[in-house]
Amino acid sequence: MYDVNSKHPDDFINHQEILETLAFAEENRHNEVLITEIIEKAKKRKGLSHREAAVLLDCDIEEKNQEIYRLAEQIKKDFYGNRIVMFAPLYLSNYCINGCTYCPYHSKNKHIARKQLSQEEIKREVIALQDMGHKRLALEAGEDPVHNTMDYYLDSINTIYSIKHKNGAIRRVNINIAATTVDNYRLLKEAGIGTYILFQETYHKESYLQLHPTGPKHDYDYHTTAMDRAMEGGIDDVGIGVLFGLDKYRYEFTGLLMHAEHLEAAFGVGPHTISVPRLRDADDIDSSSFTNGIDDDTFAKLVACIRIAVPYTGMIISTRESQKCRERVLHLGISQISGGSRTSVGGYCEPEPEDARSEQFDVIDNRTLDEVVRWLMEMDYIPSFCTACYREGRTGDRFMSLCKSGQIQNCCHPNALMTLEEYLMDYASPETKAIGDRLIDREILNVPNPKARAVVEENLRLIRENNRRDFRF
Repeated sequence: MYDVNSKHPDDFINHQEILETLAFAEENRHNEVLITEIIEKAKKRKGLSHREAAVLLDCDIEEKNQEIYRLAEQIKKDFYGNRIVMFAPLYLSNYCINGCTYCPYHSKNKHIARKQLSQEEIKREVIALQDMGHKRLALEAGEDPVHNTMDYYLDSINTIYSIKHKNGAIRRVNINIAATTVDNYRLLKEAGIGTYILFQETYHKESYLQLHPTGPKHDYDYHTTAMDRAMEGGIDDVGIGVLFGLDKYRYEFTGLLMHAEHLEAAFGVGPHTISVPRLRDADDIDSSSFTNGIDDDTFAKLVACIRIAVPYTGMIISTRESQKCRERVLHLGISQISGGSRTSVGGYCEPEPEDARSEQFDVIDNRTLDEVVRWLMEMDYIPSFCTACYREGRTGDRFMSLCKSGQIQNCCHPNALMTLEEYLMDYASPETKAIGDRLIDREILNVPNPKARAVVEENLRLIRENNRRDFRF
């Protein structure tokens, strides 16, 4: 039986409930009255159930689809303004004992170069990332109890936070590692991580077991309940996602929203972020051999419907996607993007040799961080390097309550401007700096509180003239 409060995945990601939801959505894809009612409910900015959202995803009335896209864009603006949070992945290790059939790190791949960064190598990579301008990292690693131990992760996090190079500093470390125990999640929390990220890959249990034939990741129940254990361990910012292309996208969409509903029901706070990666080619992996790939139009509809269904949740897109695709979905709901990314173990400090490549997937958007920042500002977005909420304790239900009320913008807009000014002063090319200066001058006027605006203006002066850094609301 479907039970959103249950701690067993067969209950809160209930297969029969998903099938019934998909049938209901299919049956009502032409139902203009019901679709209009759901859109009207969505306009209240309180979110939608997985079944309501599935109806919008299946809607094939063009006029209503355009209304869905306009609403998604407006909801994104209401909750996140025109800010886009910047981050970069840092791959620590590609040692892995799992047999995932879509990932080049799988244990049977004997020709990929296996590597784990030492603490000294991590320092060099982090300095290179700081010299690009990054302030927020997402750590990535395969699952290997010999190489990738919890002690290794804890040492790596400590190393990253300890590095201060010129004006650079990594102020938030998120981590994407295999499902683990409550005690280990507690250790990660104590080490100061921001968000714990783990993709489900697919919510279709039968497909999941086939795609993960060997290794600890084969345990669907343990993997699917990882976020429950993370929250029990004190991590109140968690990030979920699926790898679109592994199974049918409607099934994955419904399962993803059911997972968000479960976290909200069981812990009082939904996911901090939802990621929407699509399957890509990689060493030993031909994405065309998977038959569930989705085109750009379907992908855009997915992003829009997720944004409407969970308006409070940050949405992430990586360099798996092209510039053109990323530009499209930025308008429909995405609030965080990576820039200047490397998906190999190492590669920021110096390029990997061709005969020792270790990428997890092919990067489509190969632009530098400076190029991505300039591109965003040319579209009137504010690239934000802010990490203030995490560092001020505005996490979990505290962040969500501010976000749902719209009050978070009183902090985020000023913080985005101040961190962007840091980037412009320390790392930007002259062309990017000129565009950014004009953008900041315009956006200061959008700080509604006169006292707050005066503080921002003074802090911007101190950043420019006195080389001061790290102001935050």
